[in-house]
Parts: sequence; C-alpha cells; structure tokens
Amino acid sequence: MILVTGGAGFIGANFVLDWLAQSDEAVVNLDKLTYAGNLETLASLNGDARHHFVRGDIGDRALVGQLLAQHQPRAVINFAAESHVDRSIHGPGEFIQTNVVGTFNLLEAVRGYWNTLPDDRKAAFRFLHVSTDEVYGTLAPDAPPFTETHPYEPNSPYSASKAASDHLVRAWHHTYGLPVLTTNCSNNYGPYHFPEKLIPLVILNALAGKPLPVYGDGQQVRDWLFVRDHCSAIRRVLEAGRLGETYNVGGWNEKANLDVVQTICTLLDELQPRADGKGYAEQITFVADRPGHDRRYAIDARKLEKELGWKPAETFETGIRKTVQWYLAHPAWVNNVTSGAYRDWVQQQYGA
Repeated sequence: MILVTGGAGFIGANFVLDWLAQSDEAVVNLDKLTYAGNLETLASLNGDARHHFVRGDIGDRALVGQLLAQHQPRAVINFAAESHVDRSIHGPGEFIQTNVVGTFNLLEAVRGYWNTLPDDRKAAFRFLHVSTDEVYGTLAPDAPPFTETHPYEPNSPYSASKAASDHLVRAWHHTYGLPVLTTNCSNNYGPYHFPEKLIPLVILNALAGKPLPVYGDGQQVRDWLFVRDHCSAIRRVLEAGRLGETYNVGGWNEKANLDVVQTICTLLDELQPRADGKGYAEQITFVADRPGHDRRYAIDARKLEKELGWKPAETFETGIRKTVQWYLAHPAWVNNVTSGAYRDWVQQQYGA
C-alpha cells in the first residue's frame, strides 16, 4: 500500500493511473480537489478496489495521521501543491499555506506514523517529495543546465514556496532521520493537463478559434518532460533512490515557448485543419510578459541516469504528438474541466 497526496491533479493522477496499470499494490489517494483536481481523470478506476480516494488537505494533520494509521502504507509520495506561477503572483497566500505549511503538517504526521513502525518496516519506509526545477531560478542562455547542487534562487511566490518545502523535507531527514527522497522536475506536459498551462491552453484555444497567447517575445526556454516519463522516474527513485538525495528529472528537450506553440499549430494543421484552410499559427497573439518571468530553465538529469539507469522514453516530438492526439480524442474530459471559473481566469490573465 502507498499513500499518494495530490493524486487527482495532473501529475499525481497520471502517476496513480500508471502505478495501477503496472502493479496490484493499492493506492490511498488524498486530494483536496481544488480547481486543478479532477476526479474525472481517475474515472477508469471507479469500482477498482486497489484505489481508495479520500478528499482532504495535507495540512489536516489529524486526517493524514488517521489515514496512515488505518492503511499502514510503506511509502508516501507527495504531489500535493499549488503549482501555477501566474496564480501565485495574484494570490501568494494559498501557495504559502499549501506548499509550506501543508508540507510541514504532512511531514509531522508522517514522522509520527514512521516512529510507530517496527524496525524492519521503519527501515523500508520512504517519503518521496515531488518538486520543481523552478526552485533553482533562471539560467543565462549559455549556462549549463541545473544540477542537484545548483543554489536555490527562486524568483516567484510559487517557486519560493516549493523551495521552502524542499528545505523542510531535507531538514526532517537530517534532524529526525525521516527516510526522504526529493525529485525536481522540468515542465511536464501530456494527457489530463489542466487547461491553464501553456500546451493544453494553446491546443484548446486553437480549436476554439481563440487567440493563442504568448508572453513577451516567446523566447523563454523550458525543458519539456512527458508526464508518463516523469511517472516512471518517480517509480525508479522510490524503488532505488539513496536516502536524503535529490534527483533532477528532465526530458533533455529545451524549447522556446514560441517554438512549442508553433509546433502545436503545425500538428493541428495536420490532424484537424481549420475549416477555412488557414494555419492555426495565424491565431498567435503576443501579450504583456509575466512579472519576473524566468528566462530559461534546463535540467541536467545525468545523476538519475548514472545512479538509477533512468532516461526518458519520449522525445519532445513524439510526446507532443501523443498529447495533441489525446486532447483531440477526449473532448468530453475537456468540456467538463473547462468550467466558468476557468474561463474567468483565462480572461483575467490573458484577456482572451
């Protein structure tokens, strides 16, 4: 049995689906179901006795303690987080509450449970904390990618809150001996991605005939990681990672945002052409840049490959094609997730 927090969000839900596709080991799935949590992503698990969903907050120490005592998991994988930079700029308080205070309360509940375990189970237990490359700050165009020893230099309320959570996890290992692992991943994309993020937003806006908003000059560079590759990396770190260590997870796919948008337009031109015969790239619209927008992220994932033998299965070209095809094939999921509240947010943020 494992406990997954944030398992109805984008990465967490993909992890739960992948886990149960490859293992009969049961999952307790704790998720607060904020705007980005979506149980429809997990609809294929309805009636599956291996999946036990609980709506709740990682900051609710009593609830987490109760779940741990009841289900006796051998590992906790923490995906639960507020994760959208733009939202953190507009309202940082929720990010501090969930990502910092919530992680603290989760760690304390887990530490209390871990201390009750017999020695053999105590030694085998793992707490895996899923984090982001954004904690490292920004890179110059010619700088080498982030390694695990790169200094933390977060530049947004979101990345600062995740940096704080990483430090808490590290401290609970060094102070209390809690057997922790941390992963810092690059930008994920793939099926079930909430449509406020760049790739699904562009796909859905393009199909709807809406502008495709690109911040500033569109030359912000990110390393893109297919979400199912990320899931396989987490499984591998959980299985064989060294206690107290951090592992960077990247896709070796540095792309400028504008190039990503243009790639999506080209794929849609092929897979679902516009009725008027024009290209989707005509819908690209440049908007005012985000405050404090980091210029470049890039992940050096060699440690994970060298120590644990992991590397991504997808290139950006194969992964983005699978992603576009998935959105074209799942209009019902898209229609159900794009609520009125989401449309209001997009209007506020992008004016589109």
